[in-house]
Amino acid sequence: MSSTAIITAENEAEGWRYPPPLAAHDDVVGDPTLFWDTLRNFHFELGTKYMVPVIGGKELNLHVLYVEVTKRGGYDKVVSEKKWREISSVFMFSPTTTSASYALRKHYFSLLYHYEQVYFFKLQAPFIASTAIGTIDGKFDCGYLVSVNVGSESLNGVLYYPDHPGSSVSISPPCTAIVPYHPKPRHHSGRRNRRRRGGDPNRPKPNRSGYNFFFAEKHSELKSLYPDREREFTKMIGESWSSLNQEERMVYQSYGLKDKERYQREMKEYRERVTIQQQKETQPACYYAQVAAAAAMQRTQTT
Repeated sequence: MSSTAIITAENEAEGWRYPPPLAAHDDVVGDPTLFWDTLRNFHFELGTKYMVPVIGGKELNLHVLYVEVTKRGGYDKVVSEKKWREISSVFMFSPTTTSASYALRKHYFSLLYHYEQVYFFKLQAPFIASTAIGTIDGKFDCGYLVSVNVGSESLNGVLYYPDHPGSSVSISPPCTAIVPYHPKPRHHSGRRNRRRRGGDPNRPKPNRSGYNFFFAEKHSELKSLYPDREREFTKMIGESWSSLNQEERMVYQSYGLKDKERYQREMKEYRERVTIQQQKETQPACYYAQVAAAAAMQRTQTT
């Protein structure tokens, strides 16, 4: 079962408003201090947390980023005209910095997009104007399983009928699917599966490097601050590690050295236990082989 559906929505979000601007766009563009003050206040009013991103070991200048994007017509226009590479050249990132354009786009959307809507476009509420084109993949008692393309993104989801139209709270009865949904199974390589099946659960846990300890610590911090940006954590942590000086790195590298000593000690004990166990398992076979050999020799001598 498959049919195409086109949905167009264009309205302001009801019951929710942006905080009013505290300064004019030209003023925040010309005064970096005013920009930072209004940006911090904006996130405070929205109840969102933010920190200055780090790219290539340096903090990203959000004021310059805001000026460059709005100078080109705002986020949506920069995306449609593919000008992120042009904007990234303004920052003169190190040649070793990869995916700078992608990082700028992500950071701008998460930290400055709504700020832009208020200070640059002077909106009072999020404005929704989008067209979604997709297919109905399945039907069940309460609605439909759908695949939808919104701009460049492909989304899968469910459309359902609420019990009480117009009510913000509803409790739906159990639904029986007419067309069941079967997600594609994930296939792992045979090499990985063999390693899992053949692994000894008593084998010591491998040692971790200093970076591993740093990664675990920062990942926990970022997850509490930005639970919806987990895909960016690896790059953010890598950039934070690159910005550490030698003394700061030594703290985590000492953790790694201690863990290496732990691993070597436990592996030595583990190998000794394995050797003893193998001797116990092979001893009966050797004993019976010796008995059989002695008996055969005795029969040969008597004959």
